[in-house]
Amino acid sequence: MMNLFSPFKIGNIELANRMVMAPMIRSRAVDANIPAPLATTYYMQRASAGLMITEGSQISPQGVGYIRTPGIYSAEQVAGWKIVTDAVHQEGGKIFLQLWHVGRVSHADFHGGELPVAPSSLPVEGEIFTMEGKKEIAPPRALEVGEIPGIIDQFVEGAANAKEAGFDGVEIHGANGYLLEQFLCDGSNHRLDEYGGSIENRARLPLEVARAVIDVWGPKRVGYRISPNNSSYSISESDPLKTFSFLAQELNDLDLGYLHVKEPIAGPMAIPEGVVRVTPLLRQIFTGAYMVNGGYGAESGNEAIERGEADLVAFGVPFLANPDLPQRFEKGAPLNQPDFSTFYSGEEKGYTDYPSLG
Repeated sequence: MMNLFSPFKIGNIELANRMVMAPMIRSRAVDANIPAPLATTYYMQRASAGLMITEGSQISPQGVGYIRTPGIYSAEQVAGWKIVTDAVHQEGGKIFLQLWHVGRVSHADFHGGELPVAPSSLPVEGEIFTMEGKKEIAPPRALEVGEIPGIIDQFVEGAANAKEAGFDGVEIHGANGYLLEQFLCDGSNHRLDEYGGSIENRARLPLEVARAVIDVWGPKRVGYRISPNNSSYSISESDPLKTFSFLAQELNDLDLGYLHVKEPIAGPMAIPEGVVRVTPLLRQIFTGAYMVNGGYGAESGNEAIERGEADLVAFGVPFLANPDLPQRFEKGAPLNQPDFSTFYSGEEKGYTDYPSLG
């Protein structure tokens, strides 16, 4: 019977197990959003995951919304990531880079005083950490239709740079309230042109990005992350099942490498009782590799695979605090407890100093 420790293949990429390290913002990048030397140690320590997905990496300066997050748009960033991928491959690991544009989840401080961009100029609840501390998110500037091809070009350049940096593939970040989800969901997209209104129009940019990235990597080296029933940063969707079913079917038709669905089953972000979970229903639509994420542990992860609800399970905080998580799960060993105060600061503290077994 298949479980978390069974091998798996995404296209021709052989994974040693079905445990994936989920993408997690760690805010340790150095000047000019270059991956820090510590990042090499951090990812090497966790290379026993079947697959690692990096923290979100901005595809352009326009895509920045957090301090000290790495990018993939400059030669220096590519060189920094190349050191990471070489080290991971020496450890026998597999690693995808997550392509990220935050859209309206940003602040003018990151953009020389210019407003962040979004599908529509709508208020956003929440705060952003800038170099001057926390600041309220202001309503963004709505992208002109003539600017949208430039957004696609940014994803293409990021995808090409990720290939140059030695990654095994890329994941398109279409979740968590960021730009592509802003276009997809009707609560954040009030456009009246070909990128707004109907589901087909709201999904146009996400699918154009997916096709363009596939042109760089081929379909089986590309994943796409979604977050049905997400409410981060004022995101809302009136019919999640219909909208995400449409997107999943279109991505399935592109023969995408995997679909990564974040819809927590436990923890503070768990889907409230009475809300229909979209994840099991999309499993019936997307026939490629299916990855779930959000509140899973060893038991629930094994159950999801054994019941055929998922092919892969992504773990975030458990991998953050336990670099040897597959070994701990397999042996039933106790887990390190995460230090939440160091998630986004502390340099090596809470980053590379969590102990492994023995």
